[in-house]
Amino acid sequence: MMHFIDRRLNPKGKSLPNRQRFMRRAQSQIRKAVKEAVSGGKITDIGHKGRITIPSKGLSEPRFKYDFTKGKHDRVLPGNKEFSAGDQIKRPPSSAEGKGGKKASDDGDGEDNFQFSLSREEFLEVFFEDLELPDLVKTSLKEEVEFEKQRAGYVRVGSPSNLDLKRTMRHSLARRISMKRPGSNDIDELRSEILALEAKGKKTKKLKELQEKLEALEYRRRFIPYIDPLDVRFKSYTKFPKPNTRAVMFCLMDVSGSMSEGMKDLAKRFFMLLHLFLSTQYERVELVFIRHTHMAKEVDEETFFYSRETGGTIVSSALEEMQKVLSDRYPVGEWNIYAAQASDGDNFASDREKCLSIMQETILPACQYFSYIEVMDEQELEIFKDEQNMTDLWKIYAQLTPDFNNFAMRRVVKSNDIFPVFQDLFSKEHAKGA
Repeated sequence: MMHFIDRRLNPKGKSLPNRQRFMRRAQSQIRKAVKEAVSGGKITDIGHKGRITIPSKGLSEPRFKYDFTKGKHDRVLPGNKEFSAGDQIKRPPSSAEGKGGKKASDDGDGEDNFQFSLSREEFLEVFFEDLELPDLVKTSLKEEVEFEKQRAGYVRVGSPSNLDLKRTMRHSLARRISMKRPGSNDIDELRSEILALEAKGKKTKKLKELQEKLEALEYRRRFIPYIDPLDVRFKSYTKFPKPNTRAVMFCLMDVSGSMSEGMKDLAKRFFMLLHLFLSTQYERVELVFIRHTHMAKEVDEETFFYSRETGGTIVSSALEEMQKVLSDRYPVGEWNIYAAQASDGDNFASDREKCLSIMQETILPACQYFSYIEVMDEQELEIFKDEQNMTDLWKIYAQLTPDFNNFAMRRVVKSNDIFPVFQDLFSKEHAKGA
């Protein structure tokens, strides 16, 4: 028979089993609250622990109770000035709610929603609950290597700032004990005994022996020092190669009139997943948002997702803006560069060659990974599902897949498609190929 023992530490001041029992009971409300937090929050906030608000309805334990609006009840009400024994009290309406109830009334407040704090691990567990994502493996890091100090034991020679006092004193004590170095208490007791005998004014044989013993102990004490150079220990550090752990994530999106709010929401979900993935692989991840119509510019996250613009679609303008940001702030030799592009596939025919040239010569050679997702509705999917009938941008990018393993492209129609597409793009097999 197998026995499982849960040795996980309880959260501060709380019971872990009770917390897990509560999360199981309120699973549907927590899942809904997490989805609302995802849709309304920022990309960089997703995955961090924080408070979520869930309705209190359904959180209480089920129990049986009397319906006091029905039946006959005999009771004594203290402080009664209106009724006497035998008087009949009218039954309250069936729809009446007491002031202490959970529903709001004209003269009473309802019950507030319940706030619950989720840790990062719990948040991600709920967020990825039905995704069945594989073990994500990061793509190869840049070959430029940095060196970081790491503890490598102790040495006898080193800088005074690296002196390990505790270990030095331990070695000193062990040496003094093994060599039987006299202690201060032993010598003090012997001196007190000699002084007591000298005070009597008699030179006895015992006094002479004690004096000889004291002389021998003092000599041995001087011969065996308290701290010897052999005892001293210094902390040792060695340099070991550490890959560059800085990454930048470029988010490119078409915001022309053909991109609906639903399409933008699909793109936002994909960007969230990619940012979470990179955050687990790198210590520092920076975000760059570039939106474009017939012209492109770098914007903040709020403008990127929610600002409305009109105009045509020239994809090369976004690629040129990304190229400019790379050269100004993110040298290829110092940063791991990732890019995700979302579009409905529209592009001017005259812009095809320029897009292909920029991607081949500048963008893809600099990127660790470039993923393109084409968002569309189900009707458009039926129109463009034939290989002979593709969108303009899909035709352009399809020419890149044979030559660049760090480039991938997929289509997304509804929110349920985001996670399988993400799983496909960042699976172990795909990462090894890249």
